[in-house]
Amino acid sequence: MRCALLQLPSIGMGSNKLDNYARVAHQKGVNLVVMGEYLLNPFFKELVHTPVSMIAEQSAHQIETLKSLAEKYNLVFIAPIVTVKKKECTKMIVKVGPRSVTYYPQQFLINYPHWNEEKFFNNPIEALKPPMIFAVGGFKFAVMGGFEVHFDSMWDAVDAKSVDAVLIPSASTFESHNRWRELLKTRAFTHNCYILRANRVGEYFDEKHAWKFYGDSMVISPDGEIEADLGNTEELLIVDLDRKSLIESRKGWGFKEAMRKRNAHRMNT
Repeated sequence: MRCALLQLPSIGMGSNKLDNYARVAHQKGVNLVVMGEYLLNPFFKELVHTPVSMIAEQSAHQIETLKSLAEKYNLVFIAPIVTVKKKECTKMIVKVGPRSVTYYPQQFLINYPHWNEEKFFNNPIEALKPPMIFAVGGFKFAVMGGFEVHFDSMWDAVDAKSVDAVLIPSASTFESHNRWRELLKTRAFTHNCYILRANRVGEYFDEKHAWKFYGDSMVISPDGEIEADLGNTEELLIVDLDRKSLIESRKGWGFKEAMRKRNAHRMNT
């Protein structure tokens, strides 16, 4: 199973970058492409000052572009996107394939004073649901937003559904580089799954902060080891997910088997 991580800054409607990278991915035999946060729309701090009508127009254009590229190159795209309905913005992650489009509304949004997505977006706060889960090329994938990685409950479905790889679009910045690495390696190891994290690059400046998005998109093995990563510039990372390595890791550590036995015991009592 061959995947690609596309590490870019925000892409304007007139750009041909997506077509160029999709063509390369297709030529390399890629099945699935993961994109970072705020690539198809401006970064959040810019987005809040953008007219809603312009956001809607841009998002509609980007979705049509992905639909066209998915059909043209037989690819599946995973990408965060802002949708607009009744002048309200919702932060989504979209899966665009050659024949279907599926949306996942992010359930946990960052809500800090300097970066409050929860206040701006119309995403409902309600009982937690499983993340988006789907299969491509014999692998079962789950998708969650970068901020959602912090919450243990999001990972319950990863275990319950025997997910093989978790796809994580993100927009990490400031001094969080090492913290994110350690968090993602731990999640991959304790849940015995691949993690594919696509982070954005680029800069945004306001009166208080210099927001530098450092990239570091990466693929982490089920053993919690970084198998491949990118630097801090615009790049495309192509990786192969190995079914045999996944099975060997799960068998060797035995985490899932330990849970399976206890779950079976609970059902019989």
